Amino acid sequence: MLQSIPPKYIMPISFDDADETLRHIRLTGRLDMTGIDAISETFTELSVETHRQVIVDLSGVNFLVSFGIRELITNAKLIQQRGGRMIIFVGDNKAVLKTLETTGIDTLIPTFVNAAQADRAALG
Repeated sequence: MLQSIPPKYIMPISFDDADETLRHIRLTGRLDMTGIDAISETFTELSVETHRQVIVDLSGVNFLVSFGIRELITNAKLIQQRGGRMIIFVGDNKAVLKTLETTGIDTLIPTFVNAAQADRAALG
C-alpha cells in the first residue's frame, strides 16, 4: 500500500512496502538543497528502519544536483551497513539518468530504467 508523507514537505516522498523483503521509496520534485533539507531525515528513516531491500524511484525527480547525489550515497551506505542494498529506478527520466551516469553514481548504486529489472536486482 502506497503511503505518502504529509504534504508539509516541499519535495514529496512516499513509500510502498511491496512485500516483506522490498521497499519502494518515491521522490518527486527537485533534489536540490531545499528539497534535500525537506526530506533528508524522513528519507534516511525510510531507508534504514526496515530490513527490506530499497528501490529509490527517481522517475519523478525533475532536478538533481550534488546535494541530492550526496544524500543517495549516504543512504546507500547506511543500507549496506545493515546488510541491505539500494537500487535506483529512473524510468524514462533521461535527465536524471544522464546526471547519474556522468557522475559515475550508476556504477556505485545499480541504476535501472526498467522497473521489473530494478525489482529483480534488489531481490537478487
